[in-house]
Amino acid sequence: MQRIIFGEDHDAFRASAKEYADRSLVPRMEQFLEEKTIDRAAWLEAGKQGFLGLDVPEEYGGSSVGDYRFNAVFAEEVSKVSASLSSCFGIHYDCSAPYLVDLGTEEQKQRWLPKFCSGELVAAIGMTEPSGGSDLAALKTTAKKADGGWVVNGSKTFITNGDMADLVITAARTDPSKGAKGITLFAIEEGMEGFARGRKLDKVGQTESGTSELFFEDVFVPDENVLGEVDRGFIHMMERLAQERVGAAVSNVAHAVQILDETIEYVKQRKAFGQPVGSFQYNKFLIAELVTKAEVTQAYVDNAIVAHDEDRLSAVDAAKAKWWSAHVQNEILDACVQLHGGYGYMNEYRVARAWRDARVTKIWAGSNEIMKELIGRDLGL
Repeated sequence: MQRIIFGEDHDAFRASAKEYADRSLVPRMEQFLEEKTIDRAAWLEAGKQGFLGLDVPEEYGGSSVGDYRFNAVFAEEVSKVSASLSSCFGIHYDCSAPYLVDLGTEEQKQRWLPKFCSGELVAAIGMTEPSGGSDLAALKTTAKKADGGWVVNGSKTFITNGDMADLVITAARTDPSKGAKGITLFAIEEGMEGFARGRKLDKVGQTESGTSELFFEDVFVPDENVLGEVDRGFIHMMERLAQERVGAAVSNVAHAVQILDETIEYVKQRKAFGQPVGSFQYNKFLIAELVTKAEVTQAYVDNAIVAHDEDRLSAVDAAKAKWWSAHVQNEILDACVQLHGGYGYMNEYRVARAWRDARVTKIWAGSNEIMKELIGRDLGL
């Protein structure tokens, strides 16, 4: 079914995004996998092409397009190459940007955003902790007031871009007596004494994303690095999770559809018992089901994209898009592995890597179980 949410400007932007992906990402995937990170050159090229400042006003180096559909287009084109790459870039331009633009002071915006847009500064979000997972209100990292700033102690884990981030938007507890209402956001920068990175985590999939642990030992963070209002960090996070979740849904669908398209071509060529594998009735029916599920899911996600662009996407509807797209993505990719037979289990085949990469989408950005809990509560259950 033809998608109807994009216009000529989006199509032209998609062509540019695809050209960037084909030129700067695809030829270097083996390097990224081997080094378990995306090198700075790829970031700088993305910045040069204007992909990192879509939500940033022009006076700070961005393009301020004011149209979330452009964010979605870039996410889709990068997801077609790798779910990891979409995750790393997405945390930066799609998730971190709203915090800096909406909550940042004029001085903070001038200090960080130009390099944020150029790719000279890579951002990460430090929310998840070893003992907390999806329960952001239970975080244990603390920030105690000191003369001229705050002293931060604690740790974060599963941090996308954590291996190379120059600025980490970090949630810390500033008033333990207030529970979720006593959390504040801090911009912790590379080079601050006591800020250390742990190892690159050995994950099942998404090898090329530099997911790391972060440690804070008596890190002095000046008052000018407080992001937003003191003790309102949890609210700031909740207000911006809808964009993170619809962004995840966009990437999930694009990733799955790309591999499904490649699998359809594969089963047309691969023969068994003298005929193409795809011509067997079971496989034909299975692929028909997968294509239908992908297109129906795409329709819902497209609706969510438009709703978010018009500032009417609720947290509950974003949760629906996130969990369902992750579920369908994993169902599609598992079937694609099966349709490839033994080759589907080989790391040299894209379908195997995609299958491994996708498993985490049911866990991150709020686990699917948490998404269902939010939906259930909204239904009065």
